[in-house]
Amino acid sequence: MIYSNVQTMVTTNLQSLVSSATTGWQSAVVDNTTTTYDDALVQVVLAFDNVAPANSKCAFVFAYSGLDTTYAYPATGTQGTVTLQDITTNPTALRLIGTIPHLAANTTIQSSCMSVAAAFGGALPPKWGIIIVNHSGAALKSSGSSVTWRGVRHGVS
Repeated sequence: MIYSNVQTMVTTNLQSLVSSATTGWQSAVVDNTTTTYDDALVQVVLAFDNVAPANSKCAFVFAYSGLDTTYAYPATGTQGTVTLQDITTNPTALRLIGTIPHLAANTTIQSSCMSVAAAFGGALPPKWGIIIVNHSGAALKSSGSSVTWRGVRHGVS
């Protein structure tokens, strides 16, 4: 198994993300048509404000995909905020790859590695990205949150 170098996503609009069931952050699309990784392992760090947990007490991490330049609703492929239907009451075309708990005020939580390919039946899509919905009860701090990933190739020594 071969791992790529760690890649850091631009998270300008992730910083200070409010707690909401309908507002999230989306990464820029990652083009896998040249690198052709078998999987991408994503790790998220979220710095929560000094507010007690409420709502779902977590942030939801979704993956979106596309074959070319059209992506699963509501993703656009551009880093920034995104408006969703209420994720607590409505189905979504996005794939849930993990959650990040918010169990105490003023904490920074690092997730486990999350497989993007696993969300799509074991195959990493040609184009993919991440959407994070913070439904923790606390906004994120103005700095300290990050999203990183590593490409994975199987069967190579």
